[in-house]
Amino acid sequence: MKLDALRARWDMLAAREKLLVAAAAGLVGIALVWWIGIAPALATLRAADEQHRTLDAQLQHMLRLQSQAQAMQGQPKQTQDESMRLLEAAIRQHLGITARYTIQGERVTLTLAGTQPQALAQWLTQVRVNARATPSEVRLARNPAGGWDGTLVVTLPSR
Repeated sequence: MKLDALRARWDMLAAREKLLVAAAAGLVGIALVWWIGIAPALATLRAADEQHRTLDAQLQHMLRLQSQAQAMQGQPKQTQDESMRLLEAAIRQHLGITARYTIQGERVTLTLAGTQPQALAQWLTQVRVNARATPSEVRLARNPAGGWDGTLVVTLPSR
């Protein structure tokens, strides 16, 4: 019923009005095609290079981590005593007097006071690789001097 009314209204329009309505409808159609079909595709295409570089960097990072993990898996088994000796040596070498530690079975709790970030990062890397200790709990806060205060718990490999 509405279609018949619309058709009757169309028939009553002059040729020039029909042309203008058709042109307006065509313009709206072109705009919809642009906004829905073409513009999103162009935006994706523009962002593709940057996204590709980001994903390549992530892939390279993951491959480095994979090779590190495989190298660590290939290392011979280590006793807990050897791990503890290497951990204590790393504490003395990198953290010095800024760290105190207590041993409770396989867990070692470090209390840090003013430990420099670079020293802590080097220590974590060394104990992860050499002593095969993994951080299990961390409660650190920056002090006004730029160092770290708090506790850090690492777990040594089981016997």
